[in-house]
Amino acid sequence: MDAQEGTQQSQQLILAHKVFLLKHRDVPDIEKVRLKDEVLNTVKSNDMTPYYENLVADKVLDLDHSALDSMRAKNEEEIKKLDEKIADAEENLGESEVREAHLAKFLYFIQIGEKEKALEQLKVSENKTVAVGQKMDLVFCSLQIGFFDMDFDLISKSIDKAKILFEKGGDWERKNRLKVYEGLYCMSTRNFKKAANLFLDSISTFTTYELFPYDTFIFYTVLTSIISLDRVSLKQKVVDAPEILL
Repeated sequence: MDAQEGTQQSQQLILAHKVFLLKHRDVPDIEKVRLKDEVLNTVKSNDMTPYYENLVADKVLDLDHSALDSMRAKNEEEIKKLDEKIADAEENLGESEVREAHLAKFLYFIQIGEKEKALEQLKVSENKTVAVGQKMDLVFCSLQIGFFDMDFDLISKSIDKAKILFEKGGDWERKNRLKVYEGLYCMSTRNFKKAANLFLDSISTFTTYELFPYDTFIFYTVLTSIISLDRVSLKQKVVDAPEILL
């Protein structure tokens, strides 16, 4: 997960989807064997100690004491380095370097699945951030944390925070990205009509690849539109839409 936009789906959200499939009773056992290996490899490669412990508690993964101890030691070593960089920046460098040091710690907590500490560090990073665009990037990070953990309260509050920030400024591209995040939130909470409208408004400006690929976005757009739009609107906005026909 990154504070800047990317062109690939967030690895955390890919992981969350695989965990969802592992917990789903209709997924074949042979498929779950593959998914379990992929989840474990991702968790180990990112030293996701807190997330691993949660998956063990949920009986998604088996406990491996050696792997757990190794990941925990790496976490402690990395956090110590990050704290040293923060201390050095605060003592010897400028405000920009201090912000970057705190941001690095925030992103690391996201990487290892340490939600509560990430949110605590987010507040510190926000206090060190002045530019509206950079504040918005932090909000997008908090939205991704919310979707990773399916924390709808966090998602809702983050969307509200983003809208308040946009009243102070904010660029057109980030505003369009927010529509997709809000659309996904509305779809997840079964507000299909609002989700369809937000998705349809974003078809020609879609850049939110960190959430899902474009073809998945189009699938969600068509699905929510079929559920919520009348026939005339459906034909105009979906059936005859050139972006969807492509």
